[in-house]
Amino acid sequence: MTALDSVTIEQLDGDAARAAVPALAEILRDSVANGASVGFMDWNTSADFEDFWAGIAAEVAAGRIHLFVARDGRGIVGTAQLHLIGKPNQPHRAEIAKVLVHSQARRRGIGEALMRAAEAAALAHGRDLLVLDTDEAGAARRLYNRLGWTELGTIPRYALMPDGRDCGSTFFYKQLG
Repeated sequence: MTALDSVTIEQLDGDAARAAVPALAEILRDSVANGASVGFMDWNTSADFEDFWAGIAAEVAAGRIHLFVARDGRGIVGTAQLHLIGKPNQPHRAEIAKVLVHSQARRRGIGEALMRAAEAAALAHGRDLLVLDTDEAGAARRLYNRLGWTELGTIPRYALMPDGRDCGSTFFYKQLG
């Protein structure tokens, strides 16, 4: 665990991930409601968000995903995932996904702390090359640049924003250690 101005970053196991599904679904709902292009649309329901996180919890229990959360006095306020690549020719690589911070907890360094925890876990699992993608216009892009990630470029119209508008996705990588 890491403390950050009354925020704690922790990695969840499968049981803790299952127990956290409602809180994680709320963070996802809040992110989508605030315009984040994270795989969901305005019309998705709480049940959709909970189903997504239940699937992630199963992957955590299977050891394929490492799930990190940020907690403060209100509970879980942020999350990030480290996806270990299971392909025989990519034992050195992992992906970062769904770095989300609730709108009421932003601008406190939580995203950076979650990223640093995921990077440390990647190294601990022998993964020294990380990749991720993000909305080309989102605030996360600035975070990744600041943390030393290398921006590869943007694919236009890669996804949709929650309201249906086109969204380009910017891809990054980071060589660790």
